Amino acid sequence: MDTVQHMARGAGNWLKRLWPLLLLLGVGGLVIAMGWHRYLTLEHLANNRESLRDLIAGHYLLALAAFVAIYAVTVSLSLPGGAVLTIAGGFLFGWLAGGIASVIAATVGATVVYLVAKTTLRDFVVARAGPRLKRFADGFREDAFSYLLFLRLVPVFPFWLVNLAPGLLGVAFGTYVLTTALGIIPGTFAFSLAGNGLDSVVEAQQAAHQSCLAKAGEGGQELCPYGLDPGALLTPELIAGLVALGLASLIPVAVKWFRRRPA
Repeated sequence: MDTVQHMARGAGNWLKRLWPLLLLLGVGGLVIAMGWHRYLTLEHLANNRESLRDLIAGHYLLALAAFVAIYAVTVSLSLPGGAVLTIAGGFLFGWLAGGIASVIAATVGATVVYLVAKTTLRDFVVARAGPRLKRFADGFREDAFSYLLFLRLVPVFPFWLVNLAPGLLGVAFGTYVLTTALGIIPGTFAFSLAGNGLDSVVEAQQAAHQSCLAKAGEGGQELCPYGLDPGALLTPELIAGLVALGLASLIPVAVKWFRRRPA
């Protein structure tokens, strides 16, 4: 009987600890099962742009708050679509308001992932981590600001992974939030500016699509796919600029390393 009660208490403790993670996984699974994530495409945005703009014109603040909420939930559930939402923000609200809203929403969503990782998974990971991982975590925390700023500025790793790892490595809350907000500003406003001029891109793509369909005749839908790829907005110049900013963020780490070298 005592053993059963002990196991029940242990299960209850684990449930109390893991419920935020289980909640995120459950909601994320529901969203994918219902297919709601398929609406996060530029094609869906382009096809509904007039009705969305009419809605925003009548309820601007409410629409902006709804956008921030949807964006934050998308990031906290680690669903794909962040780039599309950033473009949508610039497209629907203008580059400035849309960019600010996207930075706030992405930071809030990323912070949710960080807090869940820190409160539910970190003790489990630390208990099973070897000395090598512990040394890596200690070194990462020592220059966490520079490292995280670099990872935010240069999209080397998936956004969800950069949201998750600092919580497991014990990065301070303030450092995480500040580097997240600062690090995503350049890329966010670049995509928001691109979204602000998306009308001309949509019209050109639609005209090219209709022209292709007219020439192709029957079976044209297969020969003339219609698509808007947010990745196409990542020009070499934009990538080079983000890499340059990221490398600049590592200068303090490099200076510290050179100072530590024996003379």
